[in-house]
Amino acid sequence: MKRCPMRDGDGRLLLLYAGRGLILALGLLFILQGCSVSETQSDTGEKPARSKASSVPVSVATTSRKDMPVEVQAVGSVEPFAAVGIKSQVAGVLVNVNFREGDPVKAGDLLFRIDPRPFDARLHQALAALAEDRAALDNARRQAARYRPAAEKGYVSEEQSDQAQTSVAVLAAAVAAEEAAVESARLDLDNCTIRSPISGYTGVLLVDQGNLVKAEADQPLVTINQVQPIKVCFALSEQALPELKKYLAAGSLAVQAVPVGYCGEPLVGRISFLDNMVDAATGTIRLKATFANPDRILWPGQFVHVRLQLTTRRDATVVPARAVQTSQTGNFVYLVDPEQRVELRPVTLGFSVGDESVIERGLAVGETVVTDGQLRLAPGVKVRFVQADTATGKTEATQ
Repeated sequence: MKRCPMRDGDGRLLLLYAGRGLILALGLLFILQGCSVSETQSDTGEKPARSKASSVPVSVATTSRKDMPVEVQAVGSVEPFAAVGIKSQVAGVLVNVNFREGDPVKAGDLLFRIDPRPFDARLHQALAALAEDRAALDNARRQAARYRPAAEKGYVSEEQSDQAQTSVAVLAAAVAAEEAAVESARLDLDNCTIRSPISGYTGVLLVDQGNLVKAEADQPLVTINQVQPIKVCFALSEQALPELKKYLAAGSLAVQAVPVGYCGEPLVGRISFLDNMVDAATGTIRLKATFANPDRILWPGQFVHVRLQLTTRRDATVVPARAVQTSQTGNFVYLVDPEQRVELRPVTLGFSVGDESVIERGLAVGETVVTDGQLRLAPGVKVRFVQADTATGKTEATQ
């Protein structure tokens, strides 16, 4: 029988099969060698290098005892202590604006002047009418004085004497009316000069010089806000109302306010207003606190973080807030025992102030709790303590 000549494709196929067999053989050799090394290490008692790091790195802190302020926090808004919309009480041409927008003003400072000439003319007219009526009244009184004895002697009738007395009364009433007209005209003339009723800062000028202004217009000429002192308005949950009323009855409560973006010391004020009803829509009660604001750090319209200190908890058990974890069954901490193994300890959380939390039950003073690294922990896990390097952001082991 003749053999078929080998084609080029058949040769390449044989080479491919031979290469795959060689790769499988080499892989089997490496596996056998690894098993041998592992058995050798087992026989000699040596462990792989990666098993040496069996403890979990964590940061820890010690529980302490200290006095803690009992606070409630809220977001408030700054309001002027007083806001006055300046309006003209007379109609006329605005001839003078004596300030620039945003200027500080004091009580009594000149703000606006209305053209006084029409009102000056009305005052002189009222004075002239008053003088005329007073002259007529003096004449009527002299006539009445003459008629009374003449009537008694029968020279004139009683009716003529009564008419003279009536003329005196009518002219006296006319004089009183003219005196009121003079006072009104003088008041209108005075109202042509508009002065600031309070000290504060002017806002946007809404009517420019040269315009005709109306008396008691809907829109004010300018609004002045008093900022020294100043108020902060905020709302608290109605659940805080019983405690709030209790401590307000004992005395004024201190309030701290920190404007958004402000890095200085908190500003301190006092509660000055408690609303007379709870907002049924939000379930909150509105309060206001008054601040001296000497440096004008608080400004109307600002949002501020508010802390209201109700009282001080004496000798409270305190831990860093980072140590307290939350589960479906409640709050807990990881406690480190003398052998540096952790146990899960349920705790009752009181309240938090800043980065510290008050523990009502579950911890004693001096116990060590984990503050960082809790995600890798479970009861019984051994830990090692690390210390944060604030310069590099790395941690290093501590003995």
